[in-house]
Amino acid sequence: MTIQTICNCPEEWIRAIPLDDGVPDRVTISRAAINDGAIYAGTPLLSNPDSSYFRSSMQKLTIGLCLFIAALPLFPKVSAEDGSAAARGFSYLRTHQYLPPDFDDDVFASLWTVWPEPDRSAAEAANAGERRRRTFSWYGLMPSPDDPEGTGPALGYVPDGQGNWAMNCLACHGGKVAGKVIPGLPNSHTALQTLTEDVRAVKLAQGKALSHLDFGSMQMPLNTTNGTTNSVIFGIALGAFRNPDMTVDLSRKVPKLIHHDMDAPPFWNVKKKASLYADGFSPKTARPLMQFILLPRVTPRQLELWEPEFGDILAWIESVESPRYPFEVDRPLATRGEGVFIENCSRCHGTYGQQGKYEQQTIPLDEIRTDSVRLRALSPEHRNWMKRGWLSRFGEDHVETDPAGYIAPPLDGIWASAPYFHNGSVPTLWHVMHSDSRPAVWKRTEDGYDRQRIGLEVEEFGQIPSTITVSAYRRRYFDTRLPGKSSSGHNFPDKLDETEKRSVLEYLKTL
Repeated sequence: MTIQTICNCPEEWIRAIPLDDGVPDRVTISRAAINDGAIYAGTPLLSNPDSSYFRSSMQKLTIGLCLFIAALPLFPKVSAEDGSAAARGFSYLRTHQYLPPDFDDDVFASLWTVWPEPDRSAAEAANAGERRRRTFSWYGLMPSPDDPEGTGPALGYVPDGQGNWAMNCLACHGGKVAGKVIPGLPNSHTALQTLTEDVRAVKLAQGKALSHLDFGSMQMPLNTTNGTTNSVIFGIALGAFRNPDMTVDLSRKVPKLIHHDMDAPPFWNVKKKASLYADGFSPKTARPLMQFILLPRVTPRQLELWEPEFGDILAWIESVESPRYPFEVDRPLATRGEGVFIENCSRCHGTYGQQGKYEQQTIPLDEIRTDSVRLRALSPEHRNWMKRGWLSRFGEDHVETDPAGYIAPPLDGIWASAPYFHNGSVPTLWHVMHSDSRPAVWKRTEDGYDRQRIGLEVEEFGQIPSTITVSAYRRRYFDTRLPGKSSSGHNFPDKLDETEKRSVLEYLKTL
């Protein structure tokens, strides 16, 4: 078998791709056509992305890519400066490449060339600095706090010294509120799918090799709405070819994947939680954090070597403090709201202040009644895979294999972490308090903050306007009518009157 490709893949990689009966013995991936951001290979059978053959072929190509990457040398170990575990952990996030690069400086500088009009012409007319600022904004990238002009790689990307950018946790867990960038704040702007589609288009135009993310995004959506990601499925897919002891086994069957978008949680609440993730199924240790780097190139031995570094990263995560509300607070109203909150909300969300107390608890789905897709997406098989394996120290760390619902999170810094609910479907705390007024479709502004309703500044719609046909633009609208995106549930505040609701909103500013 021979494969002609612009990816410069070695013949050893090509031969590693198994073929089903009936597959042509020559597949051409020449200067592939771009159709809505996807690569369609040059053979007629691969021209239809909805065909079962296309999906099967792309899966095999991605597996082949991973095998190719696995043969490459790993990045050298980084030595952080002496200091606290938290300081070392943040240093590792900013300097250590746990994943291969996604793109280089030249690709990034050319991304605007594949934008739709009128944005492409506006970028072309701009000077270099303004064009770079527009590029950060277009993809929801955050400038590093120590580089506010964005002259280097974005927060959440590590430079390799050769002009390449490699992603890390802060791409999703480093965001901004009211225009201020805060590491540990969810990135409610990220446009990962749009970024990856455009990176792939520019690489093809420049004749450059595609990365693991370029291929992976052809098999699964990275996100369907900006500000969220398909992160749960990332973890399932990366673990699909791992035995419980973390050895790679490409013969393992990929489970059924229930794609859905998630809103990243704020890091500053992790210190109060007993376990990880929306349903609390995972132990709060370093190992589960490593599931997102499980490309086949990473050996079990490398995971063991990196585990102390991820322990330090977890220490940094638990050191992050919630930001203070920067605007005016009506203190008498907030004091009244504290009493209403304690009486009606503290049973699930705890109390605050010097004598505050939070005890993690799971609220059953039939009580909370929020979107159930996230709960169903993690199968009992996957949960038991973690329970039996290295990620839980072979069962020594508790894994909840049958959670009844979702964790009621602590509410520290709740004013800053909009949108709300595990899927990011509710744009403001006012909408959380008014379940019958939640918009069917909403679109945020970039840096606006709604001081009255506490949360994102948004436009509300009954549906996505019919004139919005370009995928990059449609992803800027959150459509709560789509699977996994429902804003229903958490109707507990309905029993409060308007005066009580207003006082609770004021109190929540102070947490």
